[in-house]
Amino acid sequence: MSEVTPLKTPASFPALDTGVFDSPTHARLSVRKPSQHKPRFLMLYGSLRERSYSRLVTFEATRLLEAMGGEARIFDPAGLPLPDSAPDSHPKVQELRELAQWAEGMVWTSPERHGAMTGIMKAQIDWIPLALGAVRPTQGKTLAVMQVSGGSQSFNAVNQMRVLGRWMRMITIPNQSSVAKAFLEFDEAGRMKPSSYYDRIVDVVEELFKFTLLTRDVSSYLVDRYSERKESAAELSKRVNQKSI
Repeated sequence: MSEVTPLKTPASFPALDTGVFDSPTHARLSVRKPSQHKPRFLMLYGSLRERSYSRLVTFEATRLLEAMGGEARIFDPAGLPLPDSAPDSHPKVQELRELAQWAEGMVWTSPERHGAMTGIMKAQIDWIPLALGAVRPTQGKTLAVMQVSGGSQSFNAVNQMRVLGRWMRMITIPNQSSVAKAFLEFDEAGRMKPSSYYDRIVDVVEELFKFTLLTRDVSSYLVDRYSERKESAAELSKRVNQKSI
């Protein structure tokens, strides 16, 4: 076994602001009084077609979440303006943002078009800001990503949505679903046929539900960051110690 090079000054942190440094503890991750309300989920899908397979997958996921004891609300993207083409006060924008704040977890389901998520899917995500005043509507919330394809199985859309989920500071679960040749997977009533694809959607929803129960009461602690505490402390000090004008 090779020797490990020891630190020359193991207890020296010249770049660290010890005033805001924090050692995570198990006790602070424990919840004395867990939330008793149903876990809340926002469902987004990325197609406006009359027979939209991403919407049908969303319906299946919604039914499963509700069967597990959750509360799910589906946002209809019809009528949502393109980002920057309308003011934030637009009714559809306000509806989407209110749902984002209400939710404790989300499910994003998009078709893959030209090797990417659809513009309809991206527009919904773009209308949800990282911050609304002092509120961050997505930070610390759970996320599941799924996609449908017209051809062979692909993972381009889910991979892109994972990047967006990280950018939105969400806890994106490890599992995901990609339904190939989606037009073969649904009956005339719009219900998904038994298949390994359906089983995978059940897996994804089940995992999302578990992660939401695990994190929703401690999400603010999970995303509490040293760099932001340091910045906040510096801003507070500047404000308190400023000279009277």
